[in-house]
Amino acid sequence: MKLPRITFNRETIRREFLDYLGILVGVSLTSLALAWLQIPNKIAAGGVSGLAIVLYYLWGWSVSWTMFMLNLPLFLACLWVFGPRFGAKTLFGAAFISITLEFWEKVIKLLPLTRDPFLAALYGGVVAGIGMGIAFRFRGTTGGTDLAAQLLHRFTGISVGQSLLIFDGTIIALAGVVFRSTELALYAIITLFVTGKIVDIILEGFDYAKAAFIISEHSEAIGQKILSELQRGATGLTGRGLYSTTRKEVILCVISRAEVVKMKELVHQIDPKAFVIISDVHEVLGEGFKE
Repeated sequence: MKLPRITFNRETIRREFLDYLGILVGVSLTSLALAWLQIPNKIAAGGVSGLAIVLYYLWGWSVSWTMFMLNLPLFLACLWVFGPRFGAKTLFGAAFISITLEFWEKVIKLLPLTRDPFLAALYGGVVAGIGMGIAFRFRGTTGGTDLAAQLLHRFTGISVGQSLLIFDGTIIALAGVVFRSTELALYAIITLFVTGKIVDIILEGFDYAKAAFIISEHSEAIGQKILSELQRGATGLTGRGLYSTTRKEVILCVISRAEVVKMKELVHQIDPKAFVIISDVHEVLGEGFKE
């Protein structure tokens, strides 16, 4: 099979440089959260880092090098199973999270920012989430159990989300047993939750919009009101009721949160029996929203 030629121009080089720089910043923040907050307070919030923290307190193994030695076979296995898509950026992120953690461990010398495990769990999750979100934003990864989850999904059919839940849950439970503290396990769950939420915010943004689906016999009149009074664009979709078998036009419109009440009032004035669905939209690109 002939491999496609890759053309390196100035724009490609600039974009690749920014990607690697972004991944480096992201893994540096993630490793800072580990060294400054999670490791000293025994917060093993799942993942390869959580397992490395458990092994550190069991046998004194370096967290940074344990993470690298765990990530390396996972990366090689994914490279063999999935092919080149697990390429340089994955290896870069997995390697440099260990390198930057080694640096932070020497600078901080495991002196925690706080001795309160709740604060460590909360702010450790925030800082780690920001770092992971930045790394993901620049098309990188920090390695860890997401690689193991994809391998488990490939060979067993278990979804990646369920696989992550299995791995992270097992590591958190192991930490609770090793540290003989259910409270530390509960704190680790807080960190895991906060990290996931912060990653979502970094990737999807703070600016939540709303998507409205409107099914009505008076879709034309409602659409004109949306255009004139809300000054929002709307799209008419062809729909068919499976029970009634009648065809109706479904209006799709994306609005801001501040416009939800006005939208519902506008629809109710024209057709009180209209069927309206309003759902969250995490990121909207285009005219009237983000470019």
